[in-house]
Amino acid sequence: MTRHSIRKVAFQLLFALASNPETEIDALYEQLRQDDEHLPQEMPAYLLELTQGVAKQADELDAVITSYLNNQWSLARLNKTDLLLLRLAIYEIKYVSAIPAKVAVDEALQLAKEFSDEKSRRFINGILSNLIEKNEED
Repeated sequence: MTRHSIRKVAFQLLFALASNPETEIDALYEQLRQDDEHLPQEMPAYLLELTQGVAKQADELDAVITSYLNNQWSLARLNKTDLLLLRLAIYEIKYVSAIPAKVAVDEALQLAKEFSDEKSRRFINGILSNLIEKNEED
C-alpha cells in the first residue's frame, strides 16, 4: 500500500471510530477489507500507528487545533471530516519524524479534496500552514 492509501484508510477508520468509539480498529479494518479486495489481509504497521496514535493523542491534537482557531470558532463548530483530517496531519507533523511537515500538509489537502470541499480545503491549509510556520520559527 502507498502512504497515501494508508492515510486514506486511516481517515476512514478514524471516521468510523468517531461514530462508534467502542469498536476495535481491527474489526473496522476487516469491514473495510471486505469492501475493498485491494487492502492487504494484515493491517499495515503504519496504518495501525496512525489510527492508534491519532485516537490516543486526540485531546492533545485538539488543543493544537484550538490554538489556531480564531475566537469565532471552536472544535464543536468544525465538521467531523475537517477535524479528523487536521488531527491526522498534525499527528504526522508532531510524531512522525520520517514524514516532512509539508508532505503531511499536502496529503491532508489531497484527502480534503476527496472527502470534503474547497472551502474546507482552504481552512485546513490555513491551520496547517500556520502550524508549520510557527514550528519553523521555534
